[in-house]
Amino acid sequence: MRATTVRGASERLARLLTELLAPSVLVTALPLAVTARVSAGLPDFLRWGGVALLFCAVVPVGVIVHGVRRGRLSDRHVGDRTQRARPLLTGLASVAVGMALLVALRAPVELFATIVVIFVVGAACTVVNHWWKLSIHAAVAAATAAVLVSLHGPALHAGWLLVAAVAWSRVVLRDHTWAQVVAGIALGAPLAAGTYLTLT
Repeated sequence: MRATTVRGASERLARLLTELLAPSVLVTALPLAVTARVSAGLPDFLRWGGVALLFCAVVPVGVIVHGVRRGRLSDRHVGDRTQRARPLLTGLASVAVGMALLVALRAPVELFATIVVIFVVGAACTVVNHWWKLSIHAAVAAATAAVLVSLHGPALHAGWLLVAAVAWSRVVLRDHTWAQVVAGIALGAPLAAGTYLTLT
């Protein structure tokens, strides 16, 4: 009985972490956090943040929600690897449009670099997931932590605890193996840090 209770509590916590730190949440929050830091005022925040929000979050997430409602996708996390290519490619196209618009709007380099990170990490996940179910949750969480540390400094290394929590949650829920979440972190962190630091 006690083991069952502990298991149930672990799964509830894992589900909460998986939802709160889902890729859709992080690719919404990260560009807005960066925009808030680099904007001179509300007009800049609304202009740059609006573009980033629309093309990095609203459109890609909308595609997934539509796919789930139409029965083309298994769930909002697209747990079936074979279903991931179309929503990932559509999301990448949307992010690419967002990047172009941010260049046209002369957005700060920090924000542009963040959007490029989202594109590059997304592209890498798309390629790997064609053959193997790498954890996109772990990759995006690691990329988010890497960008925040690069932007704000060592104080935000504490964010890696959340990356570990995401990885744990995916394994507890049996959506991924430890190899798949570690691979996601190993892909997302260096790719994000390298891309961001190169561009800034």
